[in-house]
Amino acid sequence: MIPLTGKIILPFKIKTAVCTVLVLLLFWAEQSKSFDTDHTDKIVNNEYGQKGSVYLYFTNMDNSFLYSEQRTFPGHLTALSLGGKIINALIEGPKKELVHTMPSGTTLQAFFLTEKGVAVVDLSSDIKDRHPGGVQAEKITIYSIVNTLILNIPEINAVKILIGGRESDTLAGHIDIRYPFKADMLLIR
Repeated sequence: MIPLTGKIILPFKIKTAVCTVLVLLLFWAEQSKSFDTDHTDKIVNNEYGQKGSVYLYFTNMDNSFLYSEQRTFPGHLTALSLGGKIINALIEGPKKELVHTMPSGTTLQAFFLTEKGVAVVDLSSDIKDRHPGGVQAEKITIYSIVNTLILNIPEINAVKILIGGRESDTLAGHIDIRYPFKADMLLIR
């Protein structure tokens, strides 16, 4: 029998330590990619006044910019309920001469806020399946949602869009929607 010496055990311990560190790093990296959406008890619960005016952003006939349309939602609303009402009003479309930014048939499946101020908007697959396509139309649709939420609800600082309850690479083949968006003021006229 050959006695084990420190020369054999030391490399084994180093390899084990390195593997453990790699596994922990991979686990941490995977966890940091996902959103912290399991904090329903910590959802923002600020109330807005009796007659809260908001500005919804729709497009014009040439689909080049976003224009605001004022709406009023009666009653006291939390940031969460106001966000849901805003998205449903965007889906419903403009009341004046502006143009829809979301295709017909689109529905809101879920809306929630993370404790980090990210609004997560889960829309039905109709938003993707019935979208007219094109870079500009896709951009207008995304920022209609993003700008409307961020500019009307102070607790929201970014917006993540899901389609059919899942992440999607793009809305209509051009713009990466895997990550949250910030407002783009250059699109507003």
